Amino acid sequence: MGALSETETAAPKREVARLSVSTWRRIGLGLALALALVVPFWASGYHTFQLTLVTVYAIALMGLNLLTGYNGQISLGHGAFYAIGAYVTAVLVHKAGVPYWATVPVAGLVCLGTGFLFGLPALRLEGLYLALATFALALVTPQILKFKNFGSWTGGVQGILMDKPDAPWGLPLDSDQWLYFLCLALALPLFWAARNMVASRSGRAMVAIRDHPIAAASMGVNTALTKSLTFGVSAFYTGIAGSLGGIVVGFVAPDSFSILLSLSFLVGVVVGGLASIWGALFGALFIVFVPNYADQISDLLGERAKALPWAIYGLLLIAFMYLMPTGVVGLLRAVAARLVAAADTARSSRRVEP
Repeated sequence: MGALSETETAAPKREVARLSVSTWRRIGLGLALALALVVPFWASGYHTFQLTLVTVYAIALMGLNLLTGYNGQISLGHGAFYAIGAYVTAVLVHKAGVPYWATVPVAGLVCLGTGFLFGLPALRLEGLYLALATFALALVTPQILKFKNFGSWTGGVQGILMDKPDAPWGLPLDSDQWLYFLCLALALPLFWAARNMVASRSGRAMVAIRDHPIAAASMGVNTALTKSLTFGVSAFYTGIAGSLGGIVVGFVAPDSFSILLSLSFLVGVVVGGLASIWGALFGALFIVFVPNYADQISDLLGERAKALPWAIYGLLLIAFMYLMPTGVVGLLRAVAARLVAAADTARSSRRVEP
């Protein structure tokens, strides 16, 4: 009977622990959202601009995480979809006079179709071969944008300059604050949609293909369609991010979308945490702020260290990977699990004492 009572009481203890973690997670998300809503009112214009870029990059990293983290397809070319989204917005605004807000879904849909079509021939490629194919896509896209025959649309090497939009409806916000809230308002439903998709049947099919593709196919999962759709949805997210990025920066040029951008996206996904919804946010913070900190550290070291920012960046990246091999979210999960286990142990010891 003693063993039976322990078994009966173990489940409620675990349920209480799970409820406690869930409650703290909701509190944390609520506090983060409240902080996000007030930070542009006391931050400087430049820091507000940086935080807006964090939001934009988080959307792009979320798209890449769906492809790489959840579906197992490695991409080194998502900077190309980011460039396509930015140029769709720039061309529509500059050449056709379309309102900037109306170009965002158009850019996403264009990248959705482009990513789906690119994903079809990529079905024959896996692992490093797919990575090389996407790497080639990232290399060729800036060159196509520089092509003289497209210069009347893309602006060639000079790019396209756009004016930053002012806040509508007489809102008491400057352009940096307005763009921050615009990107935040679009990021929240996109993250919510990604979370629901991952938890749905389609998300389970994506993960099944990543872990056991043969077993997934034997259970009736259409691996070809799922991979292509995942590639398309991933490009959709990145295209929306590119569109918003072009609006926020106010300028697009081919050299702004080099292979380093694609590599930065992959670095952000790994640093934030693969197969994690909120890891995209931590990864975006890394790729926006760490290069700036590397430059500042290089300046503090004096004139002889002017060429060291990338070396400092590499050392910081190595330190992150050594200290957090599963990413920032993986570290937070491990810490939360240890705290829950410690609380469970303390609760059990109090109940055992007479």
